[in-house]
Amino acid sequence: MTKHQVANMIRLFLTFCFVSAAGTPTIHLFCDHVEPPLLTKEVRQEPIQSVSNIFDGKSLDNWSLENGKPVPSGWEVNNGTIHRKGGKKRIGNIVTREQYGDFDFSFEWKIAKGGNSGVKYRVQKYGRKMLGYEYQIFDSKKKKQPPSKKDTGSIYALFEPSPGRTINPAGQFNKSRIVTQGNRIEHWLNGQLIASATIGNAEWEKRVAQSKFNDVPDFGRNAKGRIMLTDHGAEVWYRNLKISSPPESAESNAATPK
Repeated sequence: MTKHQVANMIRLFLTFCFVSAAGTPTIHLFCDHVEPPLLTKEVRQEPIQSVSNIFDGKSLDNWSLENGKPVPSGWEVNNGTIHRKGGKKRIGNIVTREQYGDFDFSFEWKIAKGGNSGVKYRVQKYGRKMLGYEYQIFDSKKKKQPPSKKDTGSIYALFEPSPGRTINPAGQFNKSRIVTQGNRIEHWLNGQLIASATIGNAEWEKRVAQSKFNDVPDFGRNAKGRIMLTDHGAEVWYRNLKISSPPESAESNAATPK
């Protein structure tokens, strides 16, 4: 074999290895090691959060009245929803049997015309009352006025929602989220952040002092609590209730430090 032929064979061998390393990695008898292809773009995987259903669409076994008694017939499971039947007489608020701390809670709801309801969270017993923060749900008749602390999406009685929120009318479903992380709480509506607060800061203290909760010691300082669907006599539907946090022990009612 001539020198020219040997040189050609070496060039062919090196080229074969180089192409293999740059493309899809395969095993070649002529190469000792082939590097895998480099990613042209870094891929970051978001952490996976566990999501549990507070309502399975079939029964109200995970719910009770505030006093622990079974849910009465005025609340029912209807076509995969928790349905509070219409009627002026109040039946009673219903609460989860478990407590939740930090979470991302999503749900869909619709309410009858002129109706009033709400979702309370971190609900605990204060004396004889079960209290917590509330995501207000309300079919307001004053559409053209700026939203108040009692309008849909507000942190009820404390923080009014954004005037730029988008609300589907009575009888149509809306999508809501409640996010809690330590002392931070957020209310979302149809993909928009519409209200937020930091528990314990100066603005929070001022608003609590000006609210109906001003005589409730340590209001809202508990780090966990139950989730409640309120009953104000209006017909309302809830579905797809999902939360990104497992339930916690119901033993402690310790307030967070001031």
